[in-house]
Formats: sequence, structure tokens, C-alpha cells
Amino acid sequence: MDLAPHNQTAIAAAYKAAEILRARFGNISHVRKKDAVEIVTEADTEAEKEIITTIRSRFPEHSILGEESGLNDGANDFRWVIDPLDGTVNFAHQVPIFCISIALVHRDEIVLGVILNPVDGQLYTAQRGQGAHLNGQPIQVSKVKAVADSLLVTGFPYHILEIFEPVIIRYGNCLKASQAVRRLGSAALDLCYVACGRFEAFWEQGLKAWDTAAGALIAGEAGASVTTFSNEPYNLGDHEILVSNGHIHQEMLELLRL
Repeated sequence: MDLAPHNQTAIAAAYKAAEILRARFGNISHVRKKDAVEIVTEADTEAEKEIITTIRSRFPEHSILGEESGLNDGANDFRWVIDPLDGTVNFAHQVPIFCISIALVHRDEIVLGVILNPVDGQLYTAQRGQGAHLNGQPIQVSKVKAVADSLLVTGFPYHILEIFEPVIIRYGNCLKASQAVRRLGSAALDLCYVACGRFEAFWEQGLKAWDTAAGALIAGEAGASVTTFSNEPYNLGDHEILVSNGHIHQEMLELLRL
């Protein structure tokens, strides 16, 4: 399957969205709450529209699942899964840790992933079976062999108060066993940072497809183990994910087991 045109389109869409986010960063005039804790800025909406327009101009028959606009059905087996602004809370508070995430799914298999950090310009890309890249250079997971020597990263779901106890127990287990645990506020970037060896593992629950689709492929293509907390292969639509460098995966599964 030749995905070069799809890859080029995804990268172009990401850069167009990045221009919108950079222009809006530090200049948000309206923040809307989806619910009690989840927010949407005008930048989310504008960036998603630009991504959809760019994809539609090249692939009008494809379906698109966007965080803000929902599912727009197409006429074939391709579906784009996009998060125009992963790390919205950071963005709204002028914390420069956020990104654009675009994945392409073919018959329920993630085949392409593009994640762009508009602040530092780091572009993470992967096509299934072709490895993962950062700004065009190959990347791989770290070679650390034990959790005790590992830097981990996690995230807390928007509805954390509904599942507070299991989230905190897992966090505590990993904090006690590792060098440290970070919480950056962008699942897509967390996955990329595991892919390029900055972190040894990432776990989170309560996620949506657009949070993980592109990053899961990028991490997997960089050599990561990508599963659920029960060690089942990760599938698009799963609401929990554990991604590690592989060497510490079994240890991480034990720490996450309740």
C-alpha cells in the first residue's frame, strides 16, 4: 500500500494547524467547557477545520473522526483520526506542551501517524512496517532494562474523580518502583517521548481514539510494546494503554495490576 500521498497530506495538514495554534497561543479570548473539567478553545475548532479541509481536498471519499466534530462518514475503508490540539489545558494556561495528532486507519488497523509539536517544531511520523522518525531521522525506544532505572510518564483522565482510587494506586506503585514519574498533559507527546527513548514507559486510562491512534503506531514502529493493562494487544478504541520500551513491560504490567 503506497501511503506517500497520505503521509504528505497529513504532514501538510499538521503544519497548517500549527500556524493557527502558534498564532493563538497566549492569546485565547474564549474558553468553552465541554463539561465540568474538559475545555475547548477556539484554537481547537479552527485547527480541526483546517485539518479536515486539507484532508478533504485530497481524499474526499475518506471518513474523518475528529475530537471536536465527531465522525464524518466516507465511502471507503480509510478513516482519519485527528486531535487538533492534544494538551488543551496546557495550551489554555500558556504551558508550551501540546501537539497536533493525525492518524490514518485502514479497516481498523492504524497505518500512518503524524504528530507535530508546534512549539519546538518536532515532527514525529510513522507508517506501518517502515519504522518511526523524528524530523526525518529514525528513532528507537530506550534500552533500559529495569523499572528502577526508568523515567516513566502518565496522564490523569478528565473523569479522574470517578475512578480516583485505581488511578492513584497505580500511580503510587509506579512512583515507588521507578526513578520518577512525570505528568506532561499530552498523551500523544508522551507516546512520542517513549518512542524516542526519553521515557521508558507511559500508561493511562480513560483515553479516546484520537488521544492514542497516531502515537501508538509511532511508538510501536520505534520498537515499543503497546498493550492494554491486561497485556492484550492495543486496539483502536481501547480506553487504556501501556506503552514501554519492551524490556520493562512485564514489570509495568505487575505494577498496574490491581
